[in-house]
Amino acid sequence: MFWGLATLAAVFVGLGKGGLPVVAALAVPSLALIMSPIAAAGLLLPVYIVSDVFALAAYRRDYNKQVLKIAVIAMSLGVLIGGLTAHLVIEWMVTALIGLMGAAFALKLLVEPKQKARATQPIQKASGYFWCTIAGFTSFISHNGGPPWQIFTLPLNLPKSIFVGTSVIAFSYCNLIKLIPYLWLGQVNLDSIFMSFYLMLPASMAVFIGVKLVQRIPELLFFKLVTWALMIISLKLIWDGMRIGLS
Repeated sequence: MFWGLATLAAVFVGLGKGGLPVVAALAVPSLALIMSPIAAAGLLLPVYIVSDVFALAAYRRDYNKQVLKIAVIAMSLGVLIGGLTAHLVIEWMVTALIGLMGAAFALKLLVEPKQKARATQPIQKASGYFWCTIAGFTSFISHNGGPPWQIFTLPLNLPKSIFVGTSVIAFSYCNLIKLIPYLWLGQVNLDSIFMSFYLMLPASMAVFIGVKLVQRIPELLFFKLVTWALMIISLKLIWDGMRIGLS
């Protein structure tokens, strides 16, 4: 059961890195069925990093430079805060709170009037720094930086390839800098790295499948899927947080 769920989690990581909406956020919850979320996050971080290499090769030319500048600064701060406060954080509260914010934002997108044309919107720097800091922090806690990241990036109405590529590059950077505090806190060790090696192959293959699927999905349908995926994942985070908090 462990290796079956671990392989499934690795495939989720790869598909998400290939650009499929929020799929990677299913990885830690899948493994959390049989191990602690903290241990699952540590086991999967090397898998994320290797998958990032293949995703970067696919999307290296597709990105928004301004968004990435904000992401690099703010995610670095978020990861730093996560590393320094790891022993203080009440994980279920953070999980539930991020779920509430993501669900509220997804609901707003679903009920607001549909736009006939998608025009790129100006970047709100203050909002970007705030949400990217939260994304870095929650990504550090449980690899769930997607909801706050999308609260910042979805309103920008970026073209599909730019949206995916910018997300891939930002979280590739975030995952790389997370490795330092993960090693320091013992969440990544020789035993977990040894197991991670077995999971890198299915994750890497899934990246290419994800890229091909994203290329075939029409742009309007893609962003509709992103919004619904954000809602579903956010509701799952609320459920996970409340279930743990009330137990």
